[in-house]
Amino acid sequence: MERTQKDDLLVFLDKEAWTAEDCKAIFSSLFSCPDAVRVFKELVSRLEEQNPQAKGQAALKVGIARYMLCRFDSALEALAAATDNKDRHYFQALCLKSMRQYEKAAEEFSRAKDRGWDSHEIAFNLIELQALGGDIGGAAKAVEKHAAKAETSADWQYLVGLVCELTGEGEKAAEAYHKARAIDQNHAAASFRLAFYYDLHGDEEQAMSLYKQCISSPPVHSSALMNMAVLYEDAGKYENAMGCLRRVLAVNPGHLRARLFVKDVEASLDMYYDEDQAKRIAKRNAVLDIPVTDFELSVRARNCLRKMNIGTLGDLVRTTEADLLSYKNFGETSLKEIKDMLTAKNLRLGQAMEEDGSFETPAAGEPPVAPPPAADQGLLATPIDQVQFSIRCRRVLETLKVATLGDLAAKSEAELMTCKNFGQTSLNEIRQRLGENGLKLRESD
Repeated sequence: MERTQKDDLLVFLDKEAWTAEDCKAIFSSLFSCPDAVRVFKELVSRLEEQNPQAKGQAALKVGIARYMLCRFDSALEALAAATDNKDRHYFQALCLKSMRQYEKAAEEFSRAKDRGWDSHEIAFNLIELQALGGDIGGAAKAVEKHAAKAETSADWQYLVGLVCELTGEGEKAAEAYHKARAIDQNHAAASFRLAFYYDLHGDEEQAMSLYKQCISSPPVHSSALMNMAVLYEDAGKYENAMGCLRRVLAVNPGHLRARLFVKDVEASLDMYYDEDQAKRIAKRNAVLDIPVTDFELSVRARNCLRKMNIGTLGDLVRTTEADLLSYKNFGETSLKEIKDMLTAKNLRLGQAMEEDGSFETPAAGEPPVAPPPAADQGLLATPIDQVQFSIRCRRVLETLKVATLGDLAAKSEAELMTCKNFGQTSLNEIRQRLGENGLKLRESD
């Protein structure tokens, strides 16, 4: 890191108090290069050592510094002992907002306003919190009252988009975010929301471009970095993914999701994906799905298979000769018919059992998996779209055609882990979401 950047940080640390402009300048220095974060952390540690029981202005500085390092809990501890002014309450609100404690954040923003913080900025923050906190109708009414501002203000145009997004009007939301960026191209919140919209709709190139803009100006948006890491890993650019995760962890070493994701990326770096083998498996599974009624069989053989609930070639390869011969009216002639039919497809009876369950079709006569009996049926019908999942999890669930919580609870860990790019981090996330609703994944057979 250049000497001038370190000097800048030292100058800020020596100031008795920080203004909002100072904080923006510190953020700019912090994210100009990775080494700046390390130096700032060292300086903050020195500041904390010099003020072990900080109060007043010193506590305010310590609290703001910790907020910049995403140490929100400890930042609130320091700010509680700071001078009772607009800066203290404003940064308390920012910490609480980052921790998704929206009601408490709103209270602190109001206190900051009472002590002189810019009323327009506070109004914007309060409406955003109202929307994020679930009172979308109230937020929509508040935005409507300030409709005139949206014509010239990127912040208010962003709020229009946020309300549309949360009410399911994705296209209108994207249009509003575009308008916000036309007014202020560096508007981080609008850029991130628009990037996320493109990400969900499969336009990864546009999403990546916008995510990069989100992190080009302070403060860095950790969610943008995390989503970039997902896109990089999906594209097989594991080193780029690791770079994004390191930037998150450089500021916030305790970021649990980033730490878990690092393990997934490290595993991907060591993992060899055999594309030819994947194609062979897909082709074989397509063969296994062929109905037995597509083949010319005797009436006796056909009737026996129907009564045994054997409907596909996949069902047959899970059945042994002994199983067939033990069935009433099924003899050696019918057995030869079946074996010849399978041989024509390079298959044989009992093959799936010999290969230890590597076939993906259900076993013969296996009943559909029932949802947990103690679970509430209304809960099981909850659409997956109403549950908060990361982009990676959502894509896997779409691939598996999981539409409700009940569908998800009927899946096993083994089924999920067979999906490409699905790792332990995503599995932990799904377990957590199901646990929050009193559900769990089906136990593997």
